[in-house]
Amino acid sequence: MRKNLHRPSSVGQALVEFALVFPLFALLLFGAIVWGLGVFYQQQLTNATREAARYASIHSATAQCPTVSTLDPVPITPTSYYRCDPPPTWTRMTAAARNAAWGLNTAAINVSACWSGYVTQAPSPGTAPIAGTYDAPPPGTYSISGTPTTFTTTWAPCSIGGVQDPQDNSSQIACAPNLSTVDTASDQSDRAGVAGVTVANTVTVYACFQWTPPMAGFLLIPSTVTQVAVITEPIERQQ
Repeated sequence: MRKNLHRPSSVGQALVEFALVFPLFALLLFGAIVWGLGVFYQQQLTNATREAARYASIHSATAQCPTVSTLDPVPITPTSYYRCDPPPTWTRMTAAARNAAWGLNTAAINVSACWSGYVTQAPSPGTAPIAGTYDAPPPGTYSISGTPTTFTTTWAPCSIGGVQDPQDNSSQIACAPNLSTVDTASDQSDRAGVAGVTVANTVTVYACFQWTPPMAGFLLIPSTVTQVAVITEPIERQQ
């Protein structure tokens, strides 16, 4: 009996089907893996930013630097942040952020910060803050040493990298180290003698990370993804 030489090959058919299905399967598989990595890195960056903001909030201008003697540190100006960790690098705050991140290149995490608060008189552009006008309570009447005192104050948001209110405009801030900041308010939180004040000055920390996803060209996603996190914490007085 003669064999049917024209019978289709099942092996060849399977190879054709595999060649058609595998690229789509690989795209979905590796896309899910990369997406998961991106979510994980974003969570790590957010946690690092939260730790940095917490560090800044408990090391306000009224905090004392660690000492090994019985001498108190030299007083610092109201508008300066923790004289042991000055801007623009904020070495200790940055270290607190990087130590809280895991699984990514922590050296590539950039941290910047600024302080916001109520003011009685804002400085003119390009001028230094006016003494005694910062760290004010919210608008209202308060009892100071038994005497009712009315405050007419305004909220002064700070800026990072020239962008005011980083909470709302974080996408406009460049991801770069040592961003110049303009602190529009003191980072002090001492309101001794003012009864009824519940709103404190705040510190806002901006952190970013330039991530290069694996197989970016194959997955049709950008070769570099900028991940950003912004956290605001109330200042806590430490003395």
